[in-house]
Amino acid sequence: MDSDTDAPVEPTFASIGVSERLVTALAAGGIEKPFAIQTLAVPDALAGRHVLGKAKTGSGKTLAFGIPMLDRVASAEPHHPTGLVLVPTRELASQVSEVLDPLGRSMDLLVDAFYGGTSMDRQIASLRNGVDVVVGTPGRLIDLMERGELYLDAIQVLVLDEADRMADMGFLPQVQKILYRITADPQIMLFSATLDGGVGAIVRRYMKDPISHEVGANELTVEQMEHRFLRVHAMDKVKVAAAIVKGSERSLLFCRTKRMADTLELALRREGVMAAALHGDLRQSGRERALADFAVGKVKALVATDVAARGLHIDAVDVVVHYDPAEDHKQYLHRSGRTARAGESGVAVTLALYNEENTVRMLQRRLGLDCPVPEIFSNNPVLADLASWDPAASNA
Repeated sequence: MDSDTDAPVEPTFASIGVSERLVTALAAGGIEKPFAIQTLAVPDALAGRHVLGKAKTGSGKTLAFGIPMLDRVASAEPHHPTGLVLVPTRELASQVSEVLDPLGRSMDLLVDAFYGGTSMDRQIASLRNGVDVVVGTPGRLIDLMERGELYLDAIQVLVLDEADRMADMGFLPQVQKILYRITADPQIMLFSATLDGGVGAIVRRYMKDPISHEVGANELTVEQMEHRFLRVHAMDKVKVAAAIVKGSERSLLFCRTKRMADTLELALRREGVMAAALHGDLRQSGRERALADFAVGKVKALVATDVAARGLHIDAVDVVVHYDPAEDHKQYLHRSGRTARAGESGVAVTLALYNEENTVRMLQRRLGLDCPVPEIFSNNPVLADLASWDPAASNA
């Protein structure tokens, strides 16, 4: 018997049922092989099933719901879109729209993003001209509905993306208000890292016999990353962070407050590191500029608060720095997961002052980690390549 006959066949977009036009459009964008969540979810979604997905950001879930949505929705009349994607943040709305827009055009469908902090007049004009798939945040969509510019009576496919983040940010009442206005009987796809609390209530109330798919659990994220916990001195902490950033290609640093994010951005610049801050007090144009500069390498370090970073899709981050240690294991995983995306590995570094060492050790226990917490000064050469350094095997 030929041994090759039993070898598993690697799936392609065509083999999981994606239409030829979309396969061609994906290939034109350099996307030729489906990720695990796409291989699992797309066939069921194309068949019209309600799909419940547990997948972390960066696992390919945008295409997991976007491909079947674009394959299934009809062209829309002005003000009456046929596809709707609800997301928690402006940045995520923009990113989802950017991914789906070229694919939509291949299907003669228009995709547009609707969120606060940008021109209401432009968005109204877009709806009047006709948008087939609307990607938006709850608040702005409700504003447009109340102005009589957006109607949800023709929605055929509804997606709730990062549903747990919408719950964390207090958006579920607004989501419920939008769901009440959907008078059709749409196919629903919901993606969330967790399915408890308010998210579970939405699943039970609105989804019909959903089929569940899960990839990229948090435990896998922990295993994919290298973890470093460093005890630093308050007066040397910025210099330690700057040394880490200088040794990396692209670093994402987390602070607890908007003020600290601004302070750290300026301090890093004084250390010769090009940095940009990202937090809720920035104008939308400022947030988008910071992300764009980070994406193209104009700045090496993005200093963010947890709220501002929710839902961000940032590729090729090789180091995440917990400048302010995470308050619990969930926050640690959510922050650190930005450096272990789509199968890539990375380093998560926590900087702890002397009075934070016990907190950090408790955090490690919740994560199932047992890492040393060596004292480190900013002139230590190991900071330039933390991924290769084993603190357990050396005396820092």
